[in-house]
Amino acid sequence: MKNRTIIGIVCMVLAIAVCFGVAPLINRAASATVDVVCAAVDIPHGKQITADDLKIETVGAYNLSPKVLKDKSLIIGKYATCDLKADVILLDTNINDEATGAEDIFKSLDGSKQAISISIGNFAGGLSGKLKNGDIVSIIVTHEGQTAIPPELKYVRVITATSSKGNDADNAEDNEQLKTVTLLVNEKQATMLARSEVNGKLHLSLVYRGNAETAATFLEAQEAVFK
Repeated sequence: MKNRTIIGIVCMVLAIAVCFGVAPLINRAASATVDVVCAAVDIPHGKQITADDLKIETVGAYNLSPKVLKDKSLIIGKYATCDLKADVILLDTNINDEATGAEDIFKSLDGSKQAISISIGNFAGGLSGKLKNGDIVSIIVTHEGQTAIPPELKYVRVITATSSKGNDADNAEDNEQLKTVTLLVNEKQATMLARSEVNGKLHLSLVYRGNAETAATFLEAQEAVFK
């Protein structure tokens, strides 16, 4: 009987603690709010995000994903990794520092750069089918018995390589030979490549494959040629 009384008292104490101690804490946590970043408009996949694309909304903090973004300044200038509908809360998986995929790059073209495809004359000419998005290559031009890398084509970024069936390298079957390579260039480079393909032969050599920061230094060196 005495033990039952003690157990009853303990249960009552715990019940009071839950009612007046734990419950208020849970209620406060559930009612807490936090400011998060949302899409102000529809943002298409691959678009570079601007301040006008974003807005701040206040939402409940309880059980909120740790991937939710809360600072607009960390998002502006980055790229959408998927189509984002207006009012959706942005996650860190929704953005990337650069437009990485071929479709991302195509959608981000703004007139300052162009995409151009050149033919791969033979298997070796296209780096034996090993070219990947983001590679930095040099274009070796052979014309009238002279072979050289023009200064304007020393460091060029690969967008993708494509087979005769239209499949990009990442999706091509093992027996598909790549027939073209698509490059990110300026207007003068595009003109040079088109002329060189008609009047001579082109061969690609890999200069760099790796992190985006290092690749950018090669592209900056290339841009300096045109200034």
